[in-house]
Amino acid sequence: MAYDLIVIGSGPGGYVAAIRAAQLGMKVGVIERESLGGICLNWGCIPTKALLKSAQVFEYMNHASDYGITAKEIKANFPKMISRSREVANGMSKGIQFLFKKNKIDPIYGTAKLMPGKKIQVTDADGKILEFTAKHIIIATGARSRELANLKQDHNKVIGYREAMNLKEQPKSMLVVGAGAIGIEFAYFYNSIGTKVTLVEFMPRIVPVEDADISKELLRNLKKQGIKMMLSTSVENIDTSGEGCLVTVKTTKGEEQINCDIVLSAVGISPNTENIGLESLGIAMEKSHVKVDEMYRTNVPGIYAIGDIIKGPALAHVASAEGIICVENIAGKNPEALDYNNLPACTYCQPEIASVGYTEAQAKEAGYTLKIGKFPFTASGKASAAGTKQGFIKVIFDAQYGEWLGAHFIGANVTEMISEVVVARKLETTGHEIIKSVHPHPTMSEAIMEATAAAYGEVIHL
Repeated sequence: MAYDLIVIGSGPGGYVAAIRAAQLGMKVGVIERESLGGICLNWGCIPTKALLKSAQVFEYMNHASDYGITAKEIKANFPKMISRSREVANGMSKGIQFLFKKNKIDPIYGTAKLMPGKKIQVTDADGKILEFTAKHIIIATGARSRELANLKQDHNKVIGYREAMNLKEQPKSMLVVGAGAIGIEFAYFYNSIGTKVTLVEFMPRIVPVEDADISKELLRNLKKQGIKMMLSTSVENIDTSGEGCLVTVKTTKGEEQINCDIVLSAVGISPNTENIGLESLGIAMEKSHVKVDEMYRTNVPGIYAIGDIIKGPALAHVASAEGIICVENIAGKNPEALDYNNLPACTYCQPEIASVGYTEAQAKEAGYTLKIGKFPFTASGKASAAGTKQGFIKVIFDAQYGEWLGAHFIGANVTEMISEVVVARKLETTGHEIIKSVHPHPTMSEAIMEATAAAYGEVIHL
């Protein structure tokens, strides 16, 4: 069967690209080897947020007395939390099925392999091989949990994020390796419902890609919640021969051993670029990533790549944006290239983290003279009323021209607030324009205005 466009992979990059292509009048097919929606909808973004919401509700109920409410015999029902998460994921996947039907997109189930002449072989679950052709092919095969030589996953005692969302029993103790967004979110979830959690990070600070002030504040909060933190620490060996896991770690003071039920590996992801025919077509690579230009064209005409298999932040919304730009370029719409310095990043523990643009260190390294403003949520009326006074807003401006260089939030619901900064930076809004833009009171978001005012010496409520 022939198509205008075939997309390999139906994650947030692939399915969004497919829908946009269909809107632009293309005949589209999408090849998927598992479930529509990819990792994000089925095993990543969406089901993890369902688990984190359960943890947040559980925490609220345990602190009900702080709000003048008496609640007794509050217990975490781990299997119910897991089943709710799966139900949410299944519902989202069905939503993609509806969108495909609405946009007349053909789902093709099986494993794809690129062939010369813009052909794709698809092997279905029964081993039957089908062949398709397309004028254009977008590779959006995503990524999987990364495995290290000394951290091999047996999917039983040493697990990745997929197993962490589908355990049959709540572990009494867990060691999480990696303090990026995935590791932090799972450490928070399991600790919140009563699992004894130890977090091991090779770098000297947690969430190392975030601003240093954010890392410091989150570390303080997670320690207060009871998570044991081991920074500048590496996992040397895991012995799973006993009932649980005996983990040997190397710290700055030497080696020590930790007993736990489960080890969760959250040391990053590996792009799914193997065994899909890249080599046979001579598609250029940058180490394990597919090499593309600003419109996501590979060196082979008619073949494109987006999402986690190319260089850049491995985030769902980034893959979606890349997919839309890629398709609009194919359709001759002359889209603007994506600004990779204006992409928001979010971590959904409590307190949440949201950031965009330069960190303070990056801005200084780039040669800017800075105006920095901070506003703590302890000074926020809405945060006090809500009982969520942890964290702060930090904004960074160029002192010479007023350009908004970056913003770094930590606190309740800050992932819902970062978009103001993304839009403002896109519109080249200055700090003075933010100060003069009236924000509603009382809200958490007025802290953005207050932090900006602090950068310019005009803050009222500090």
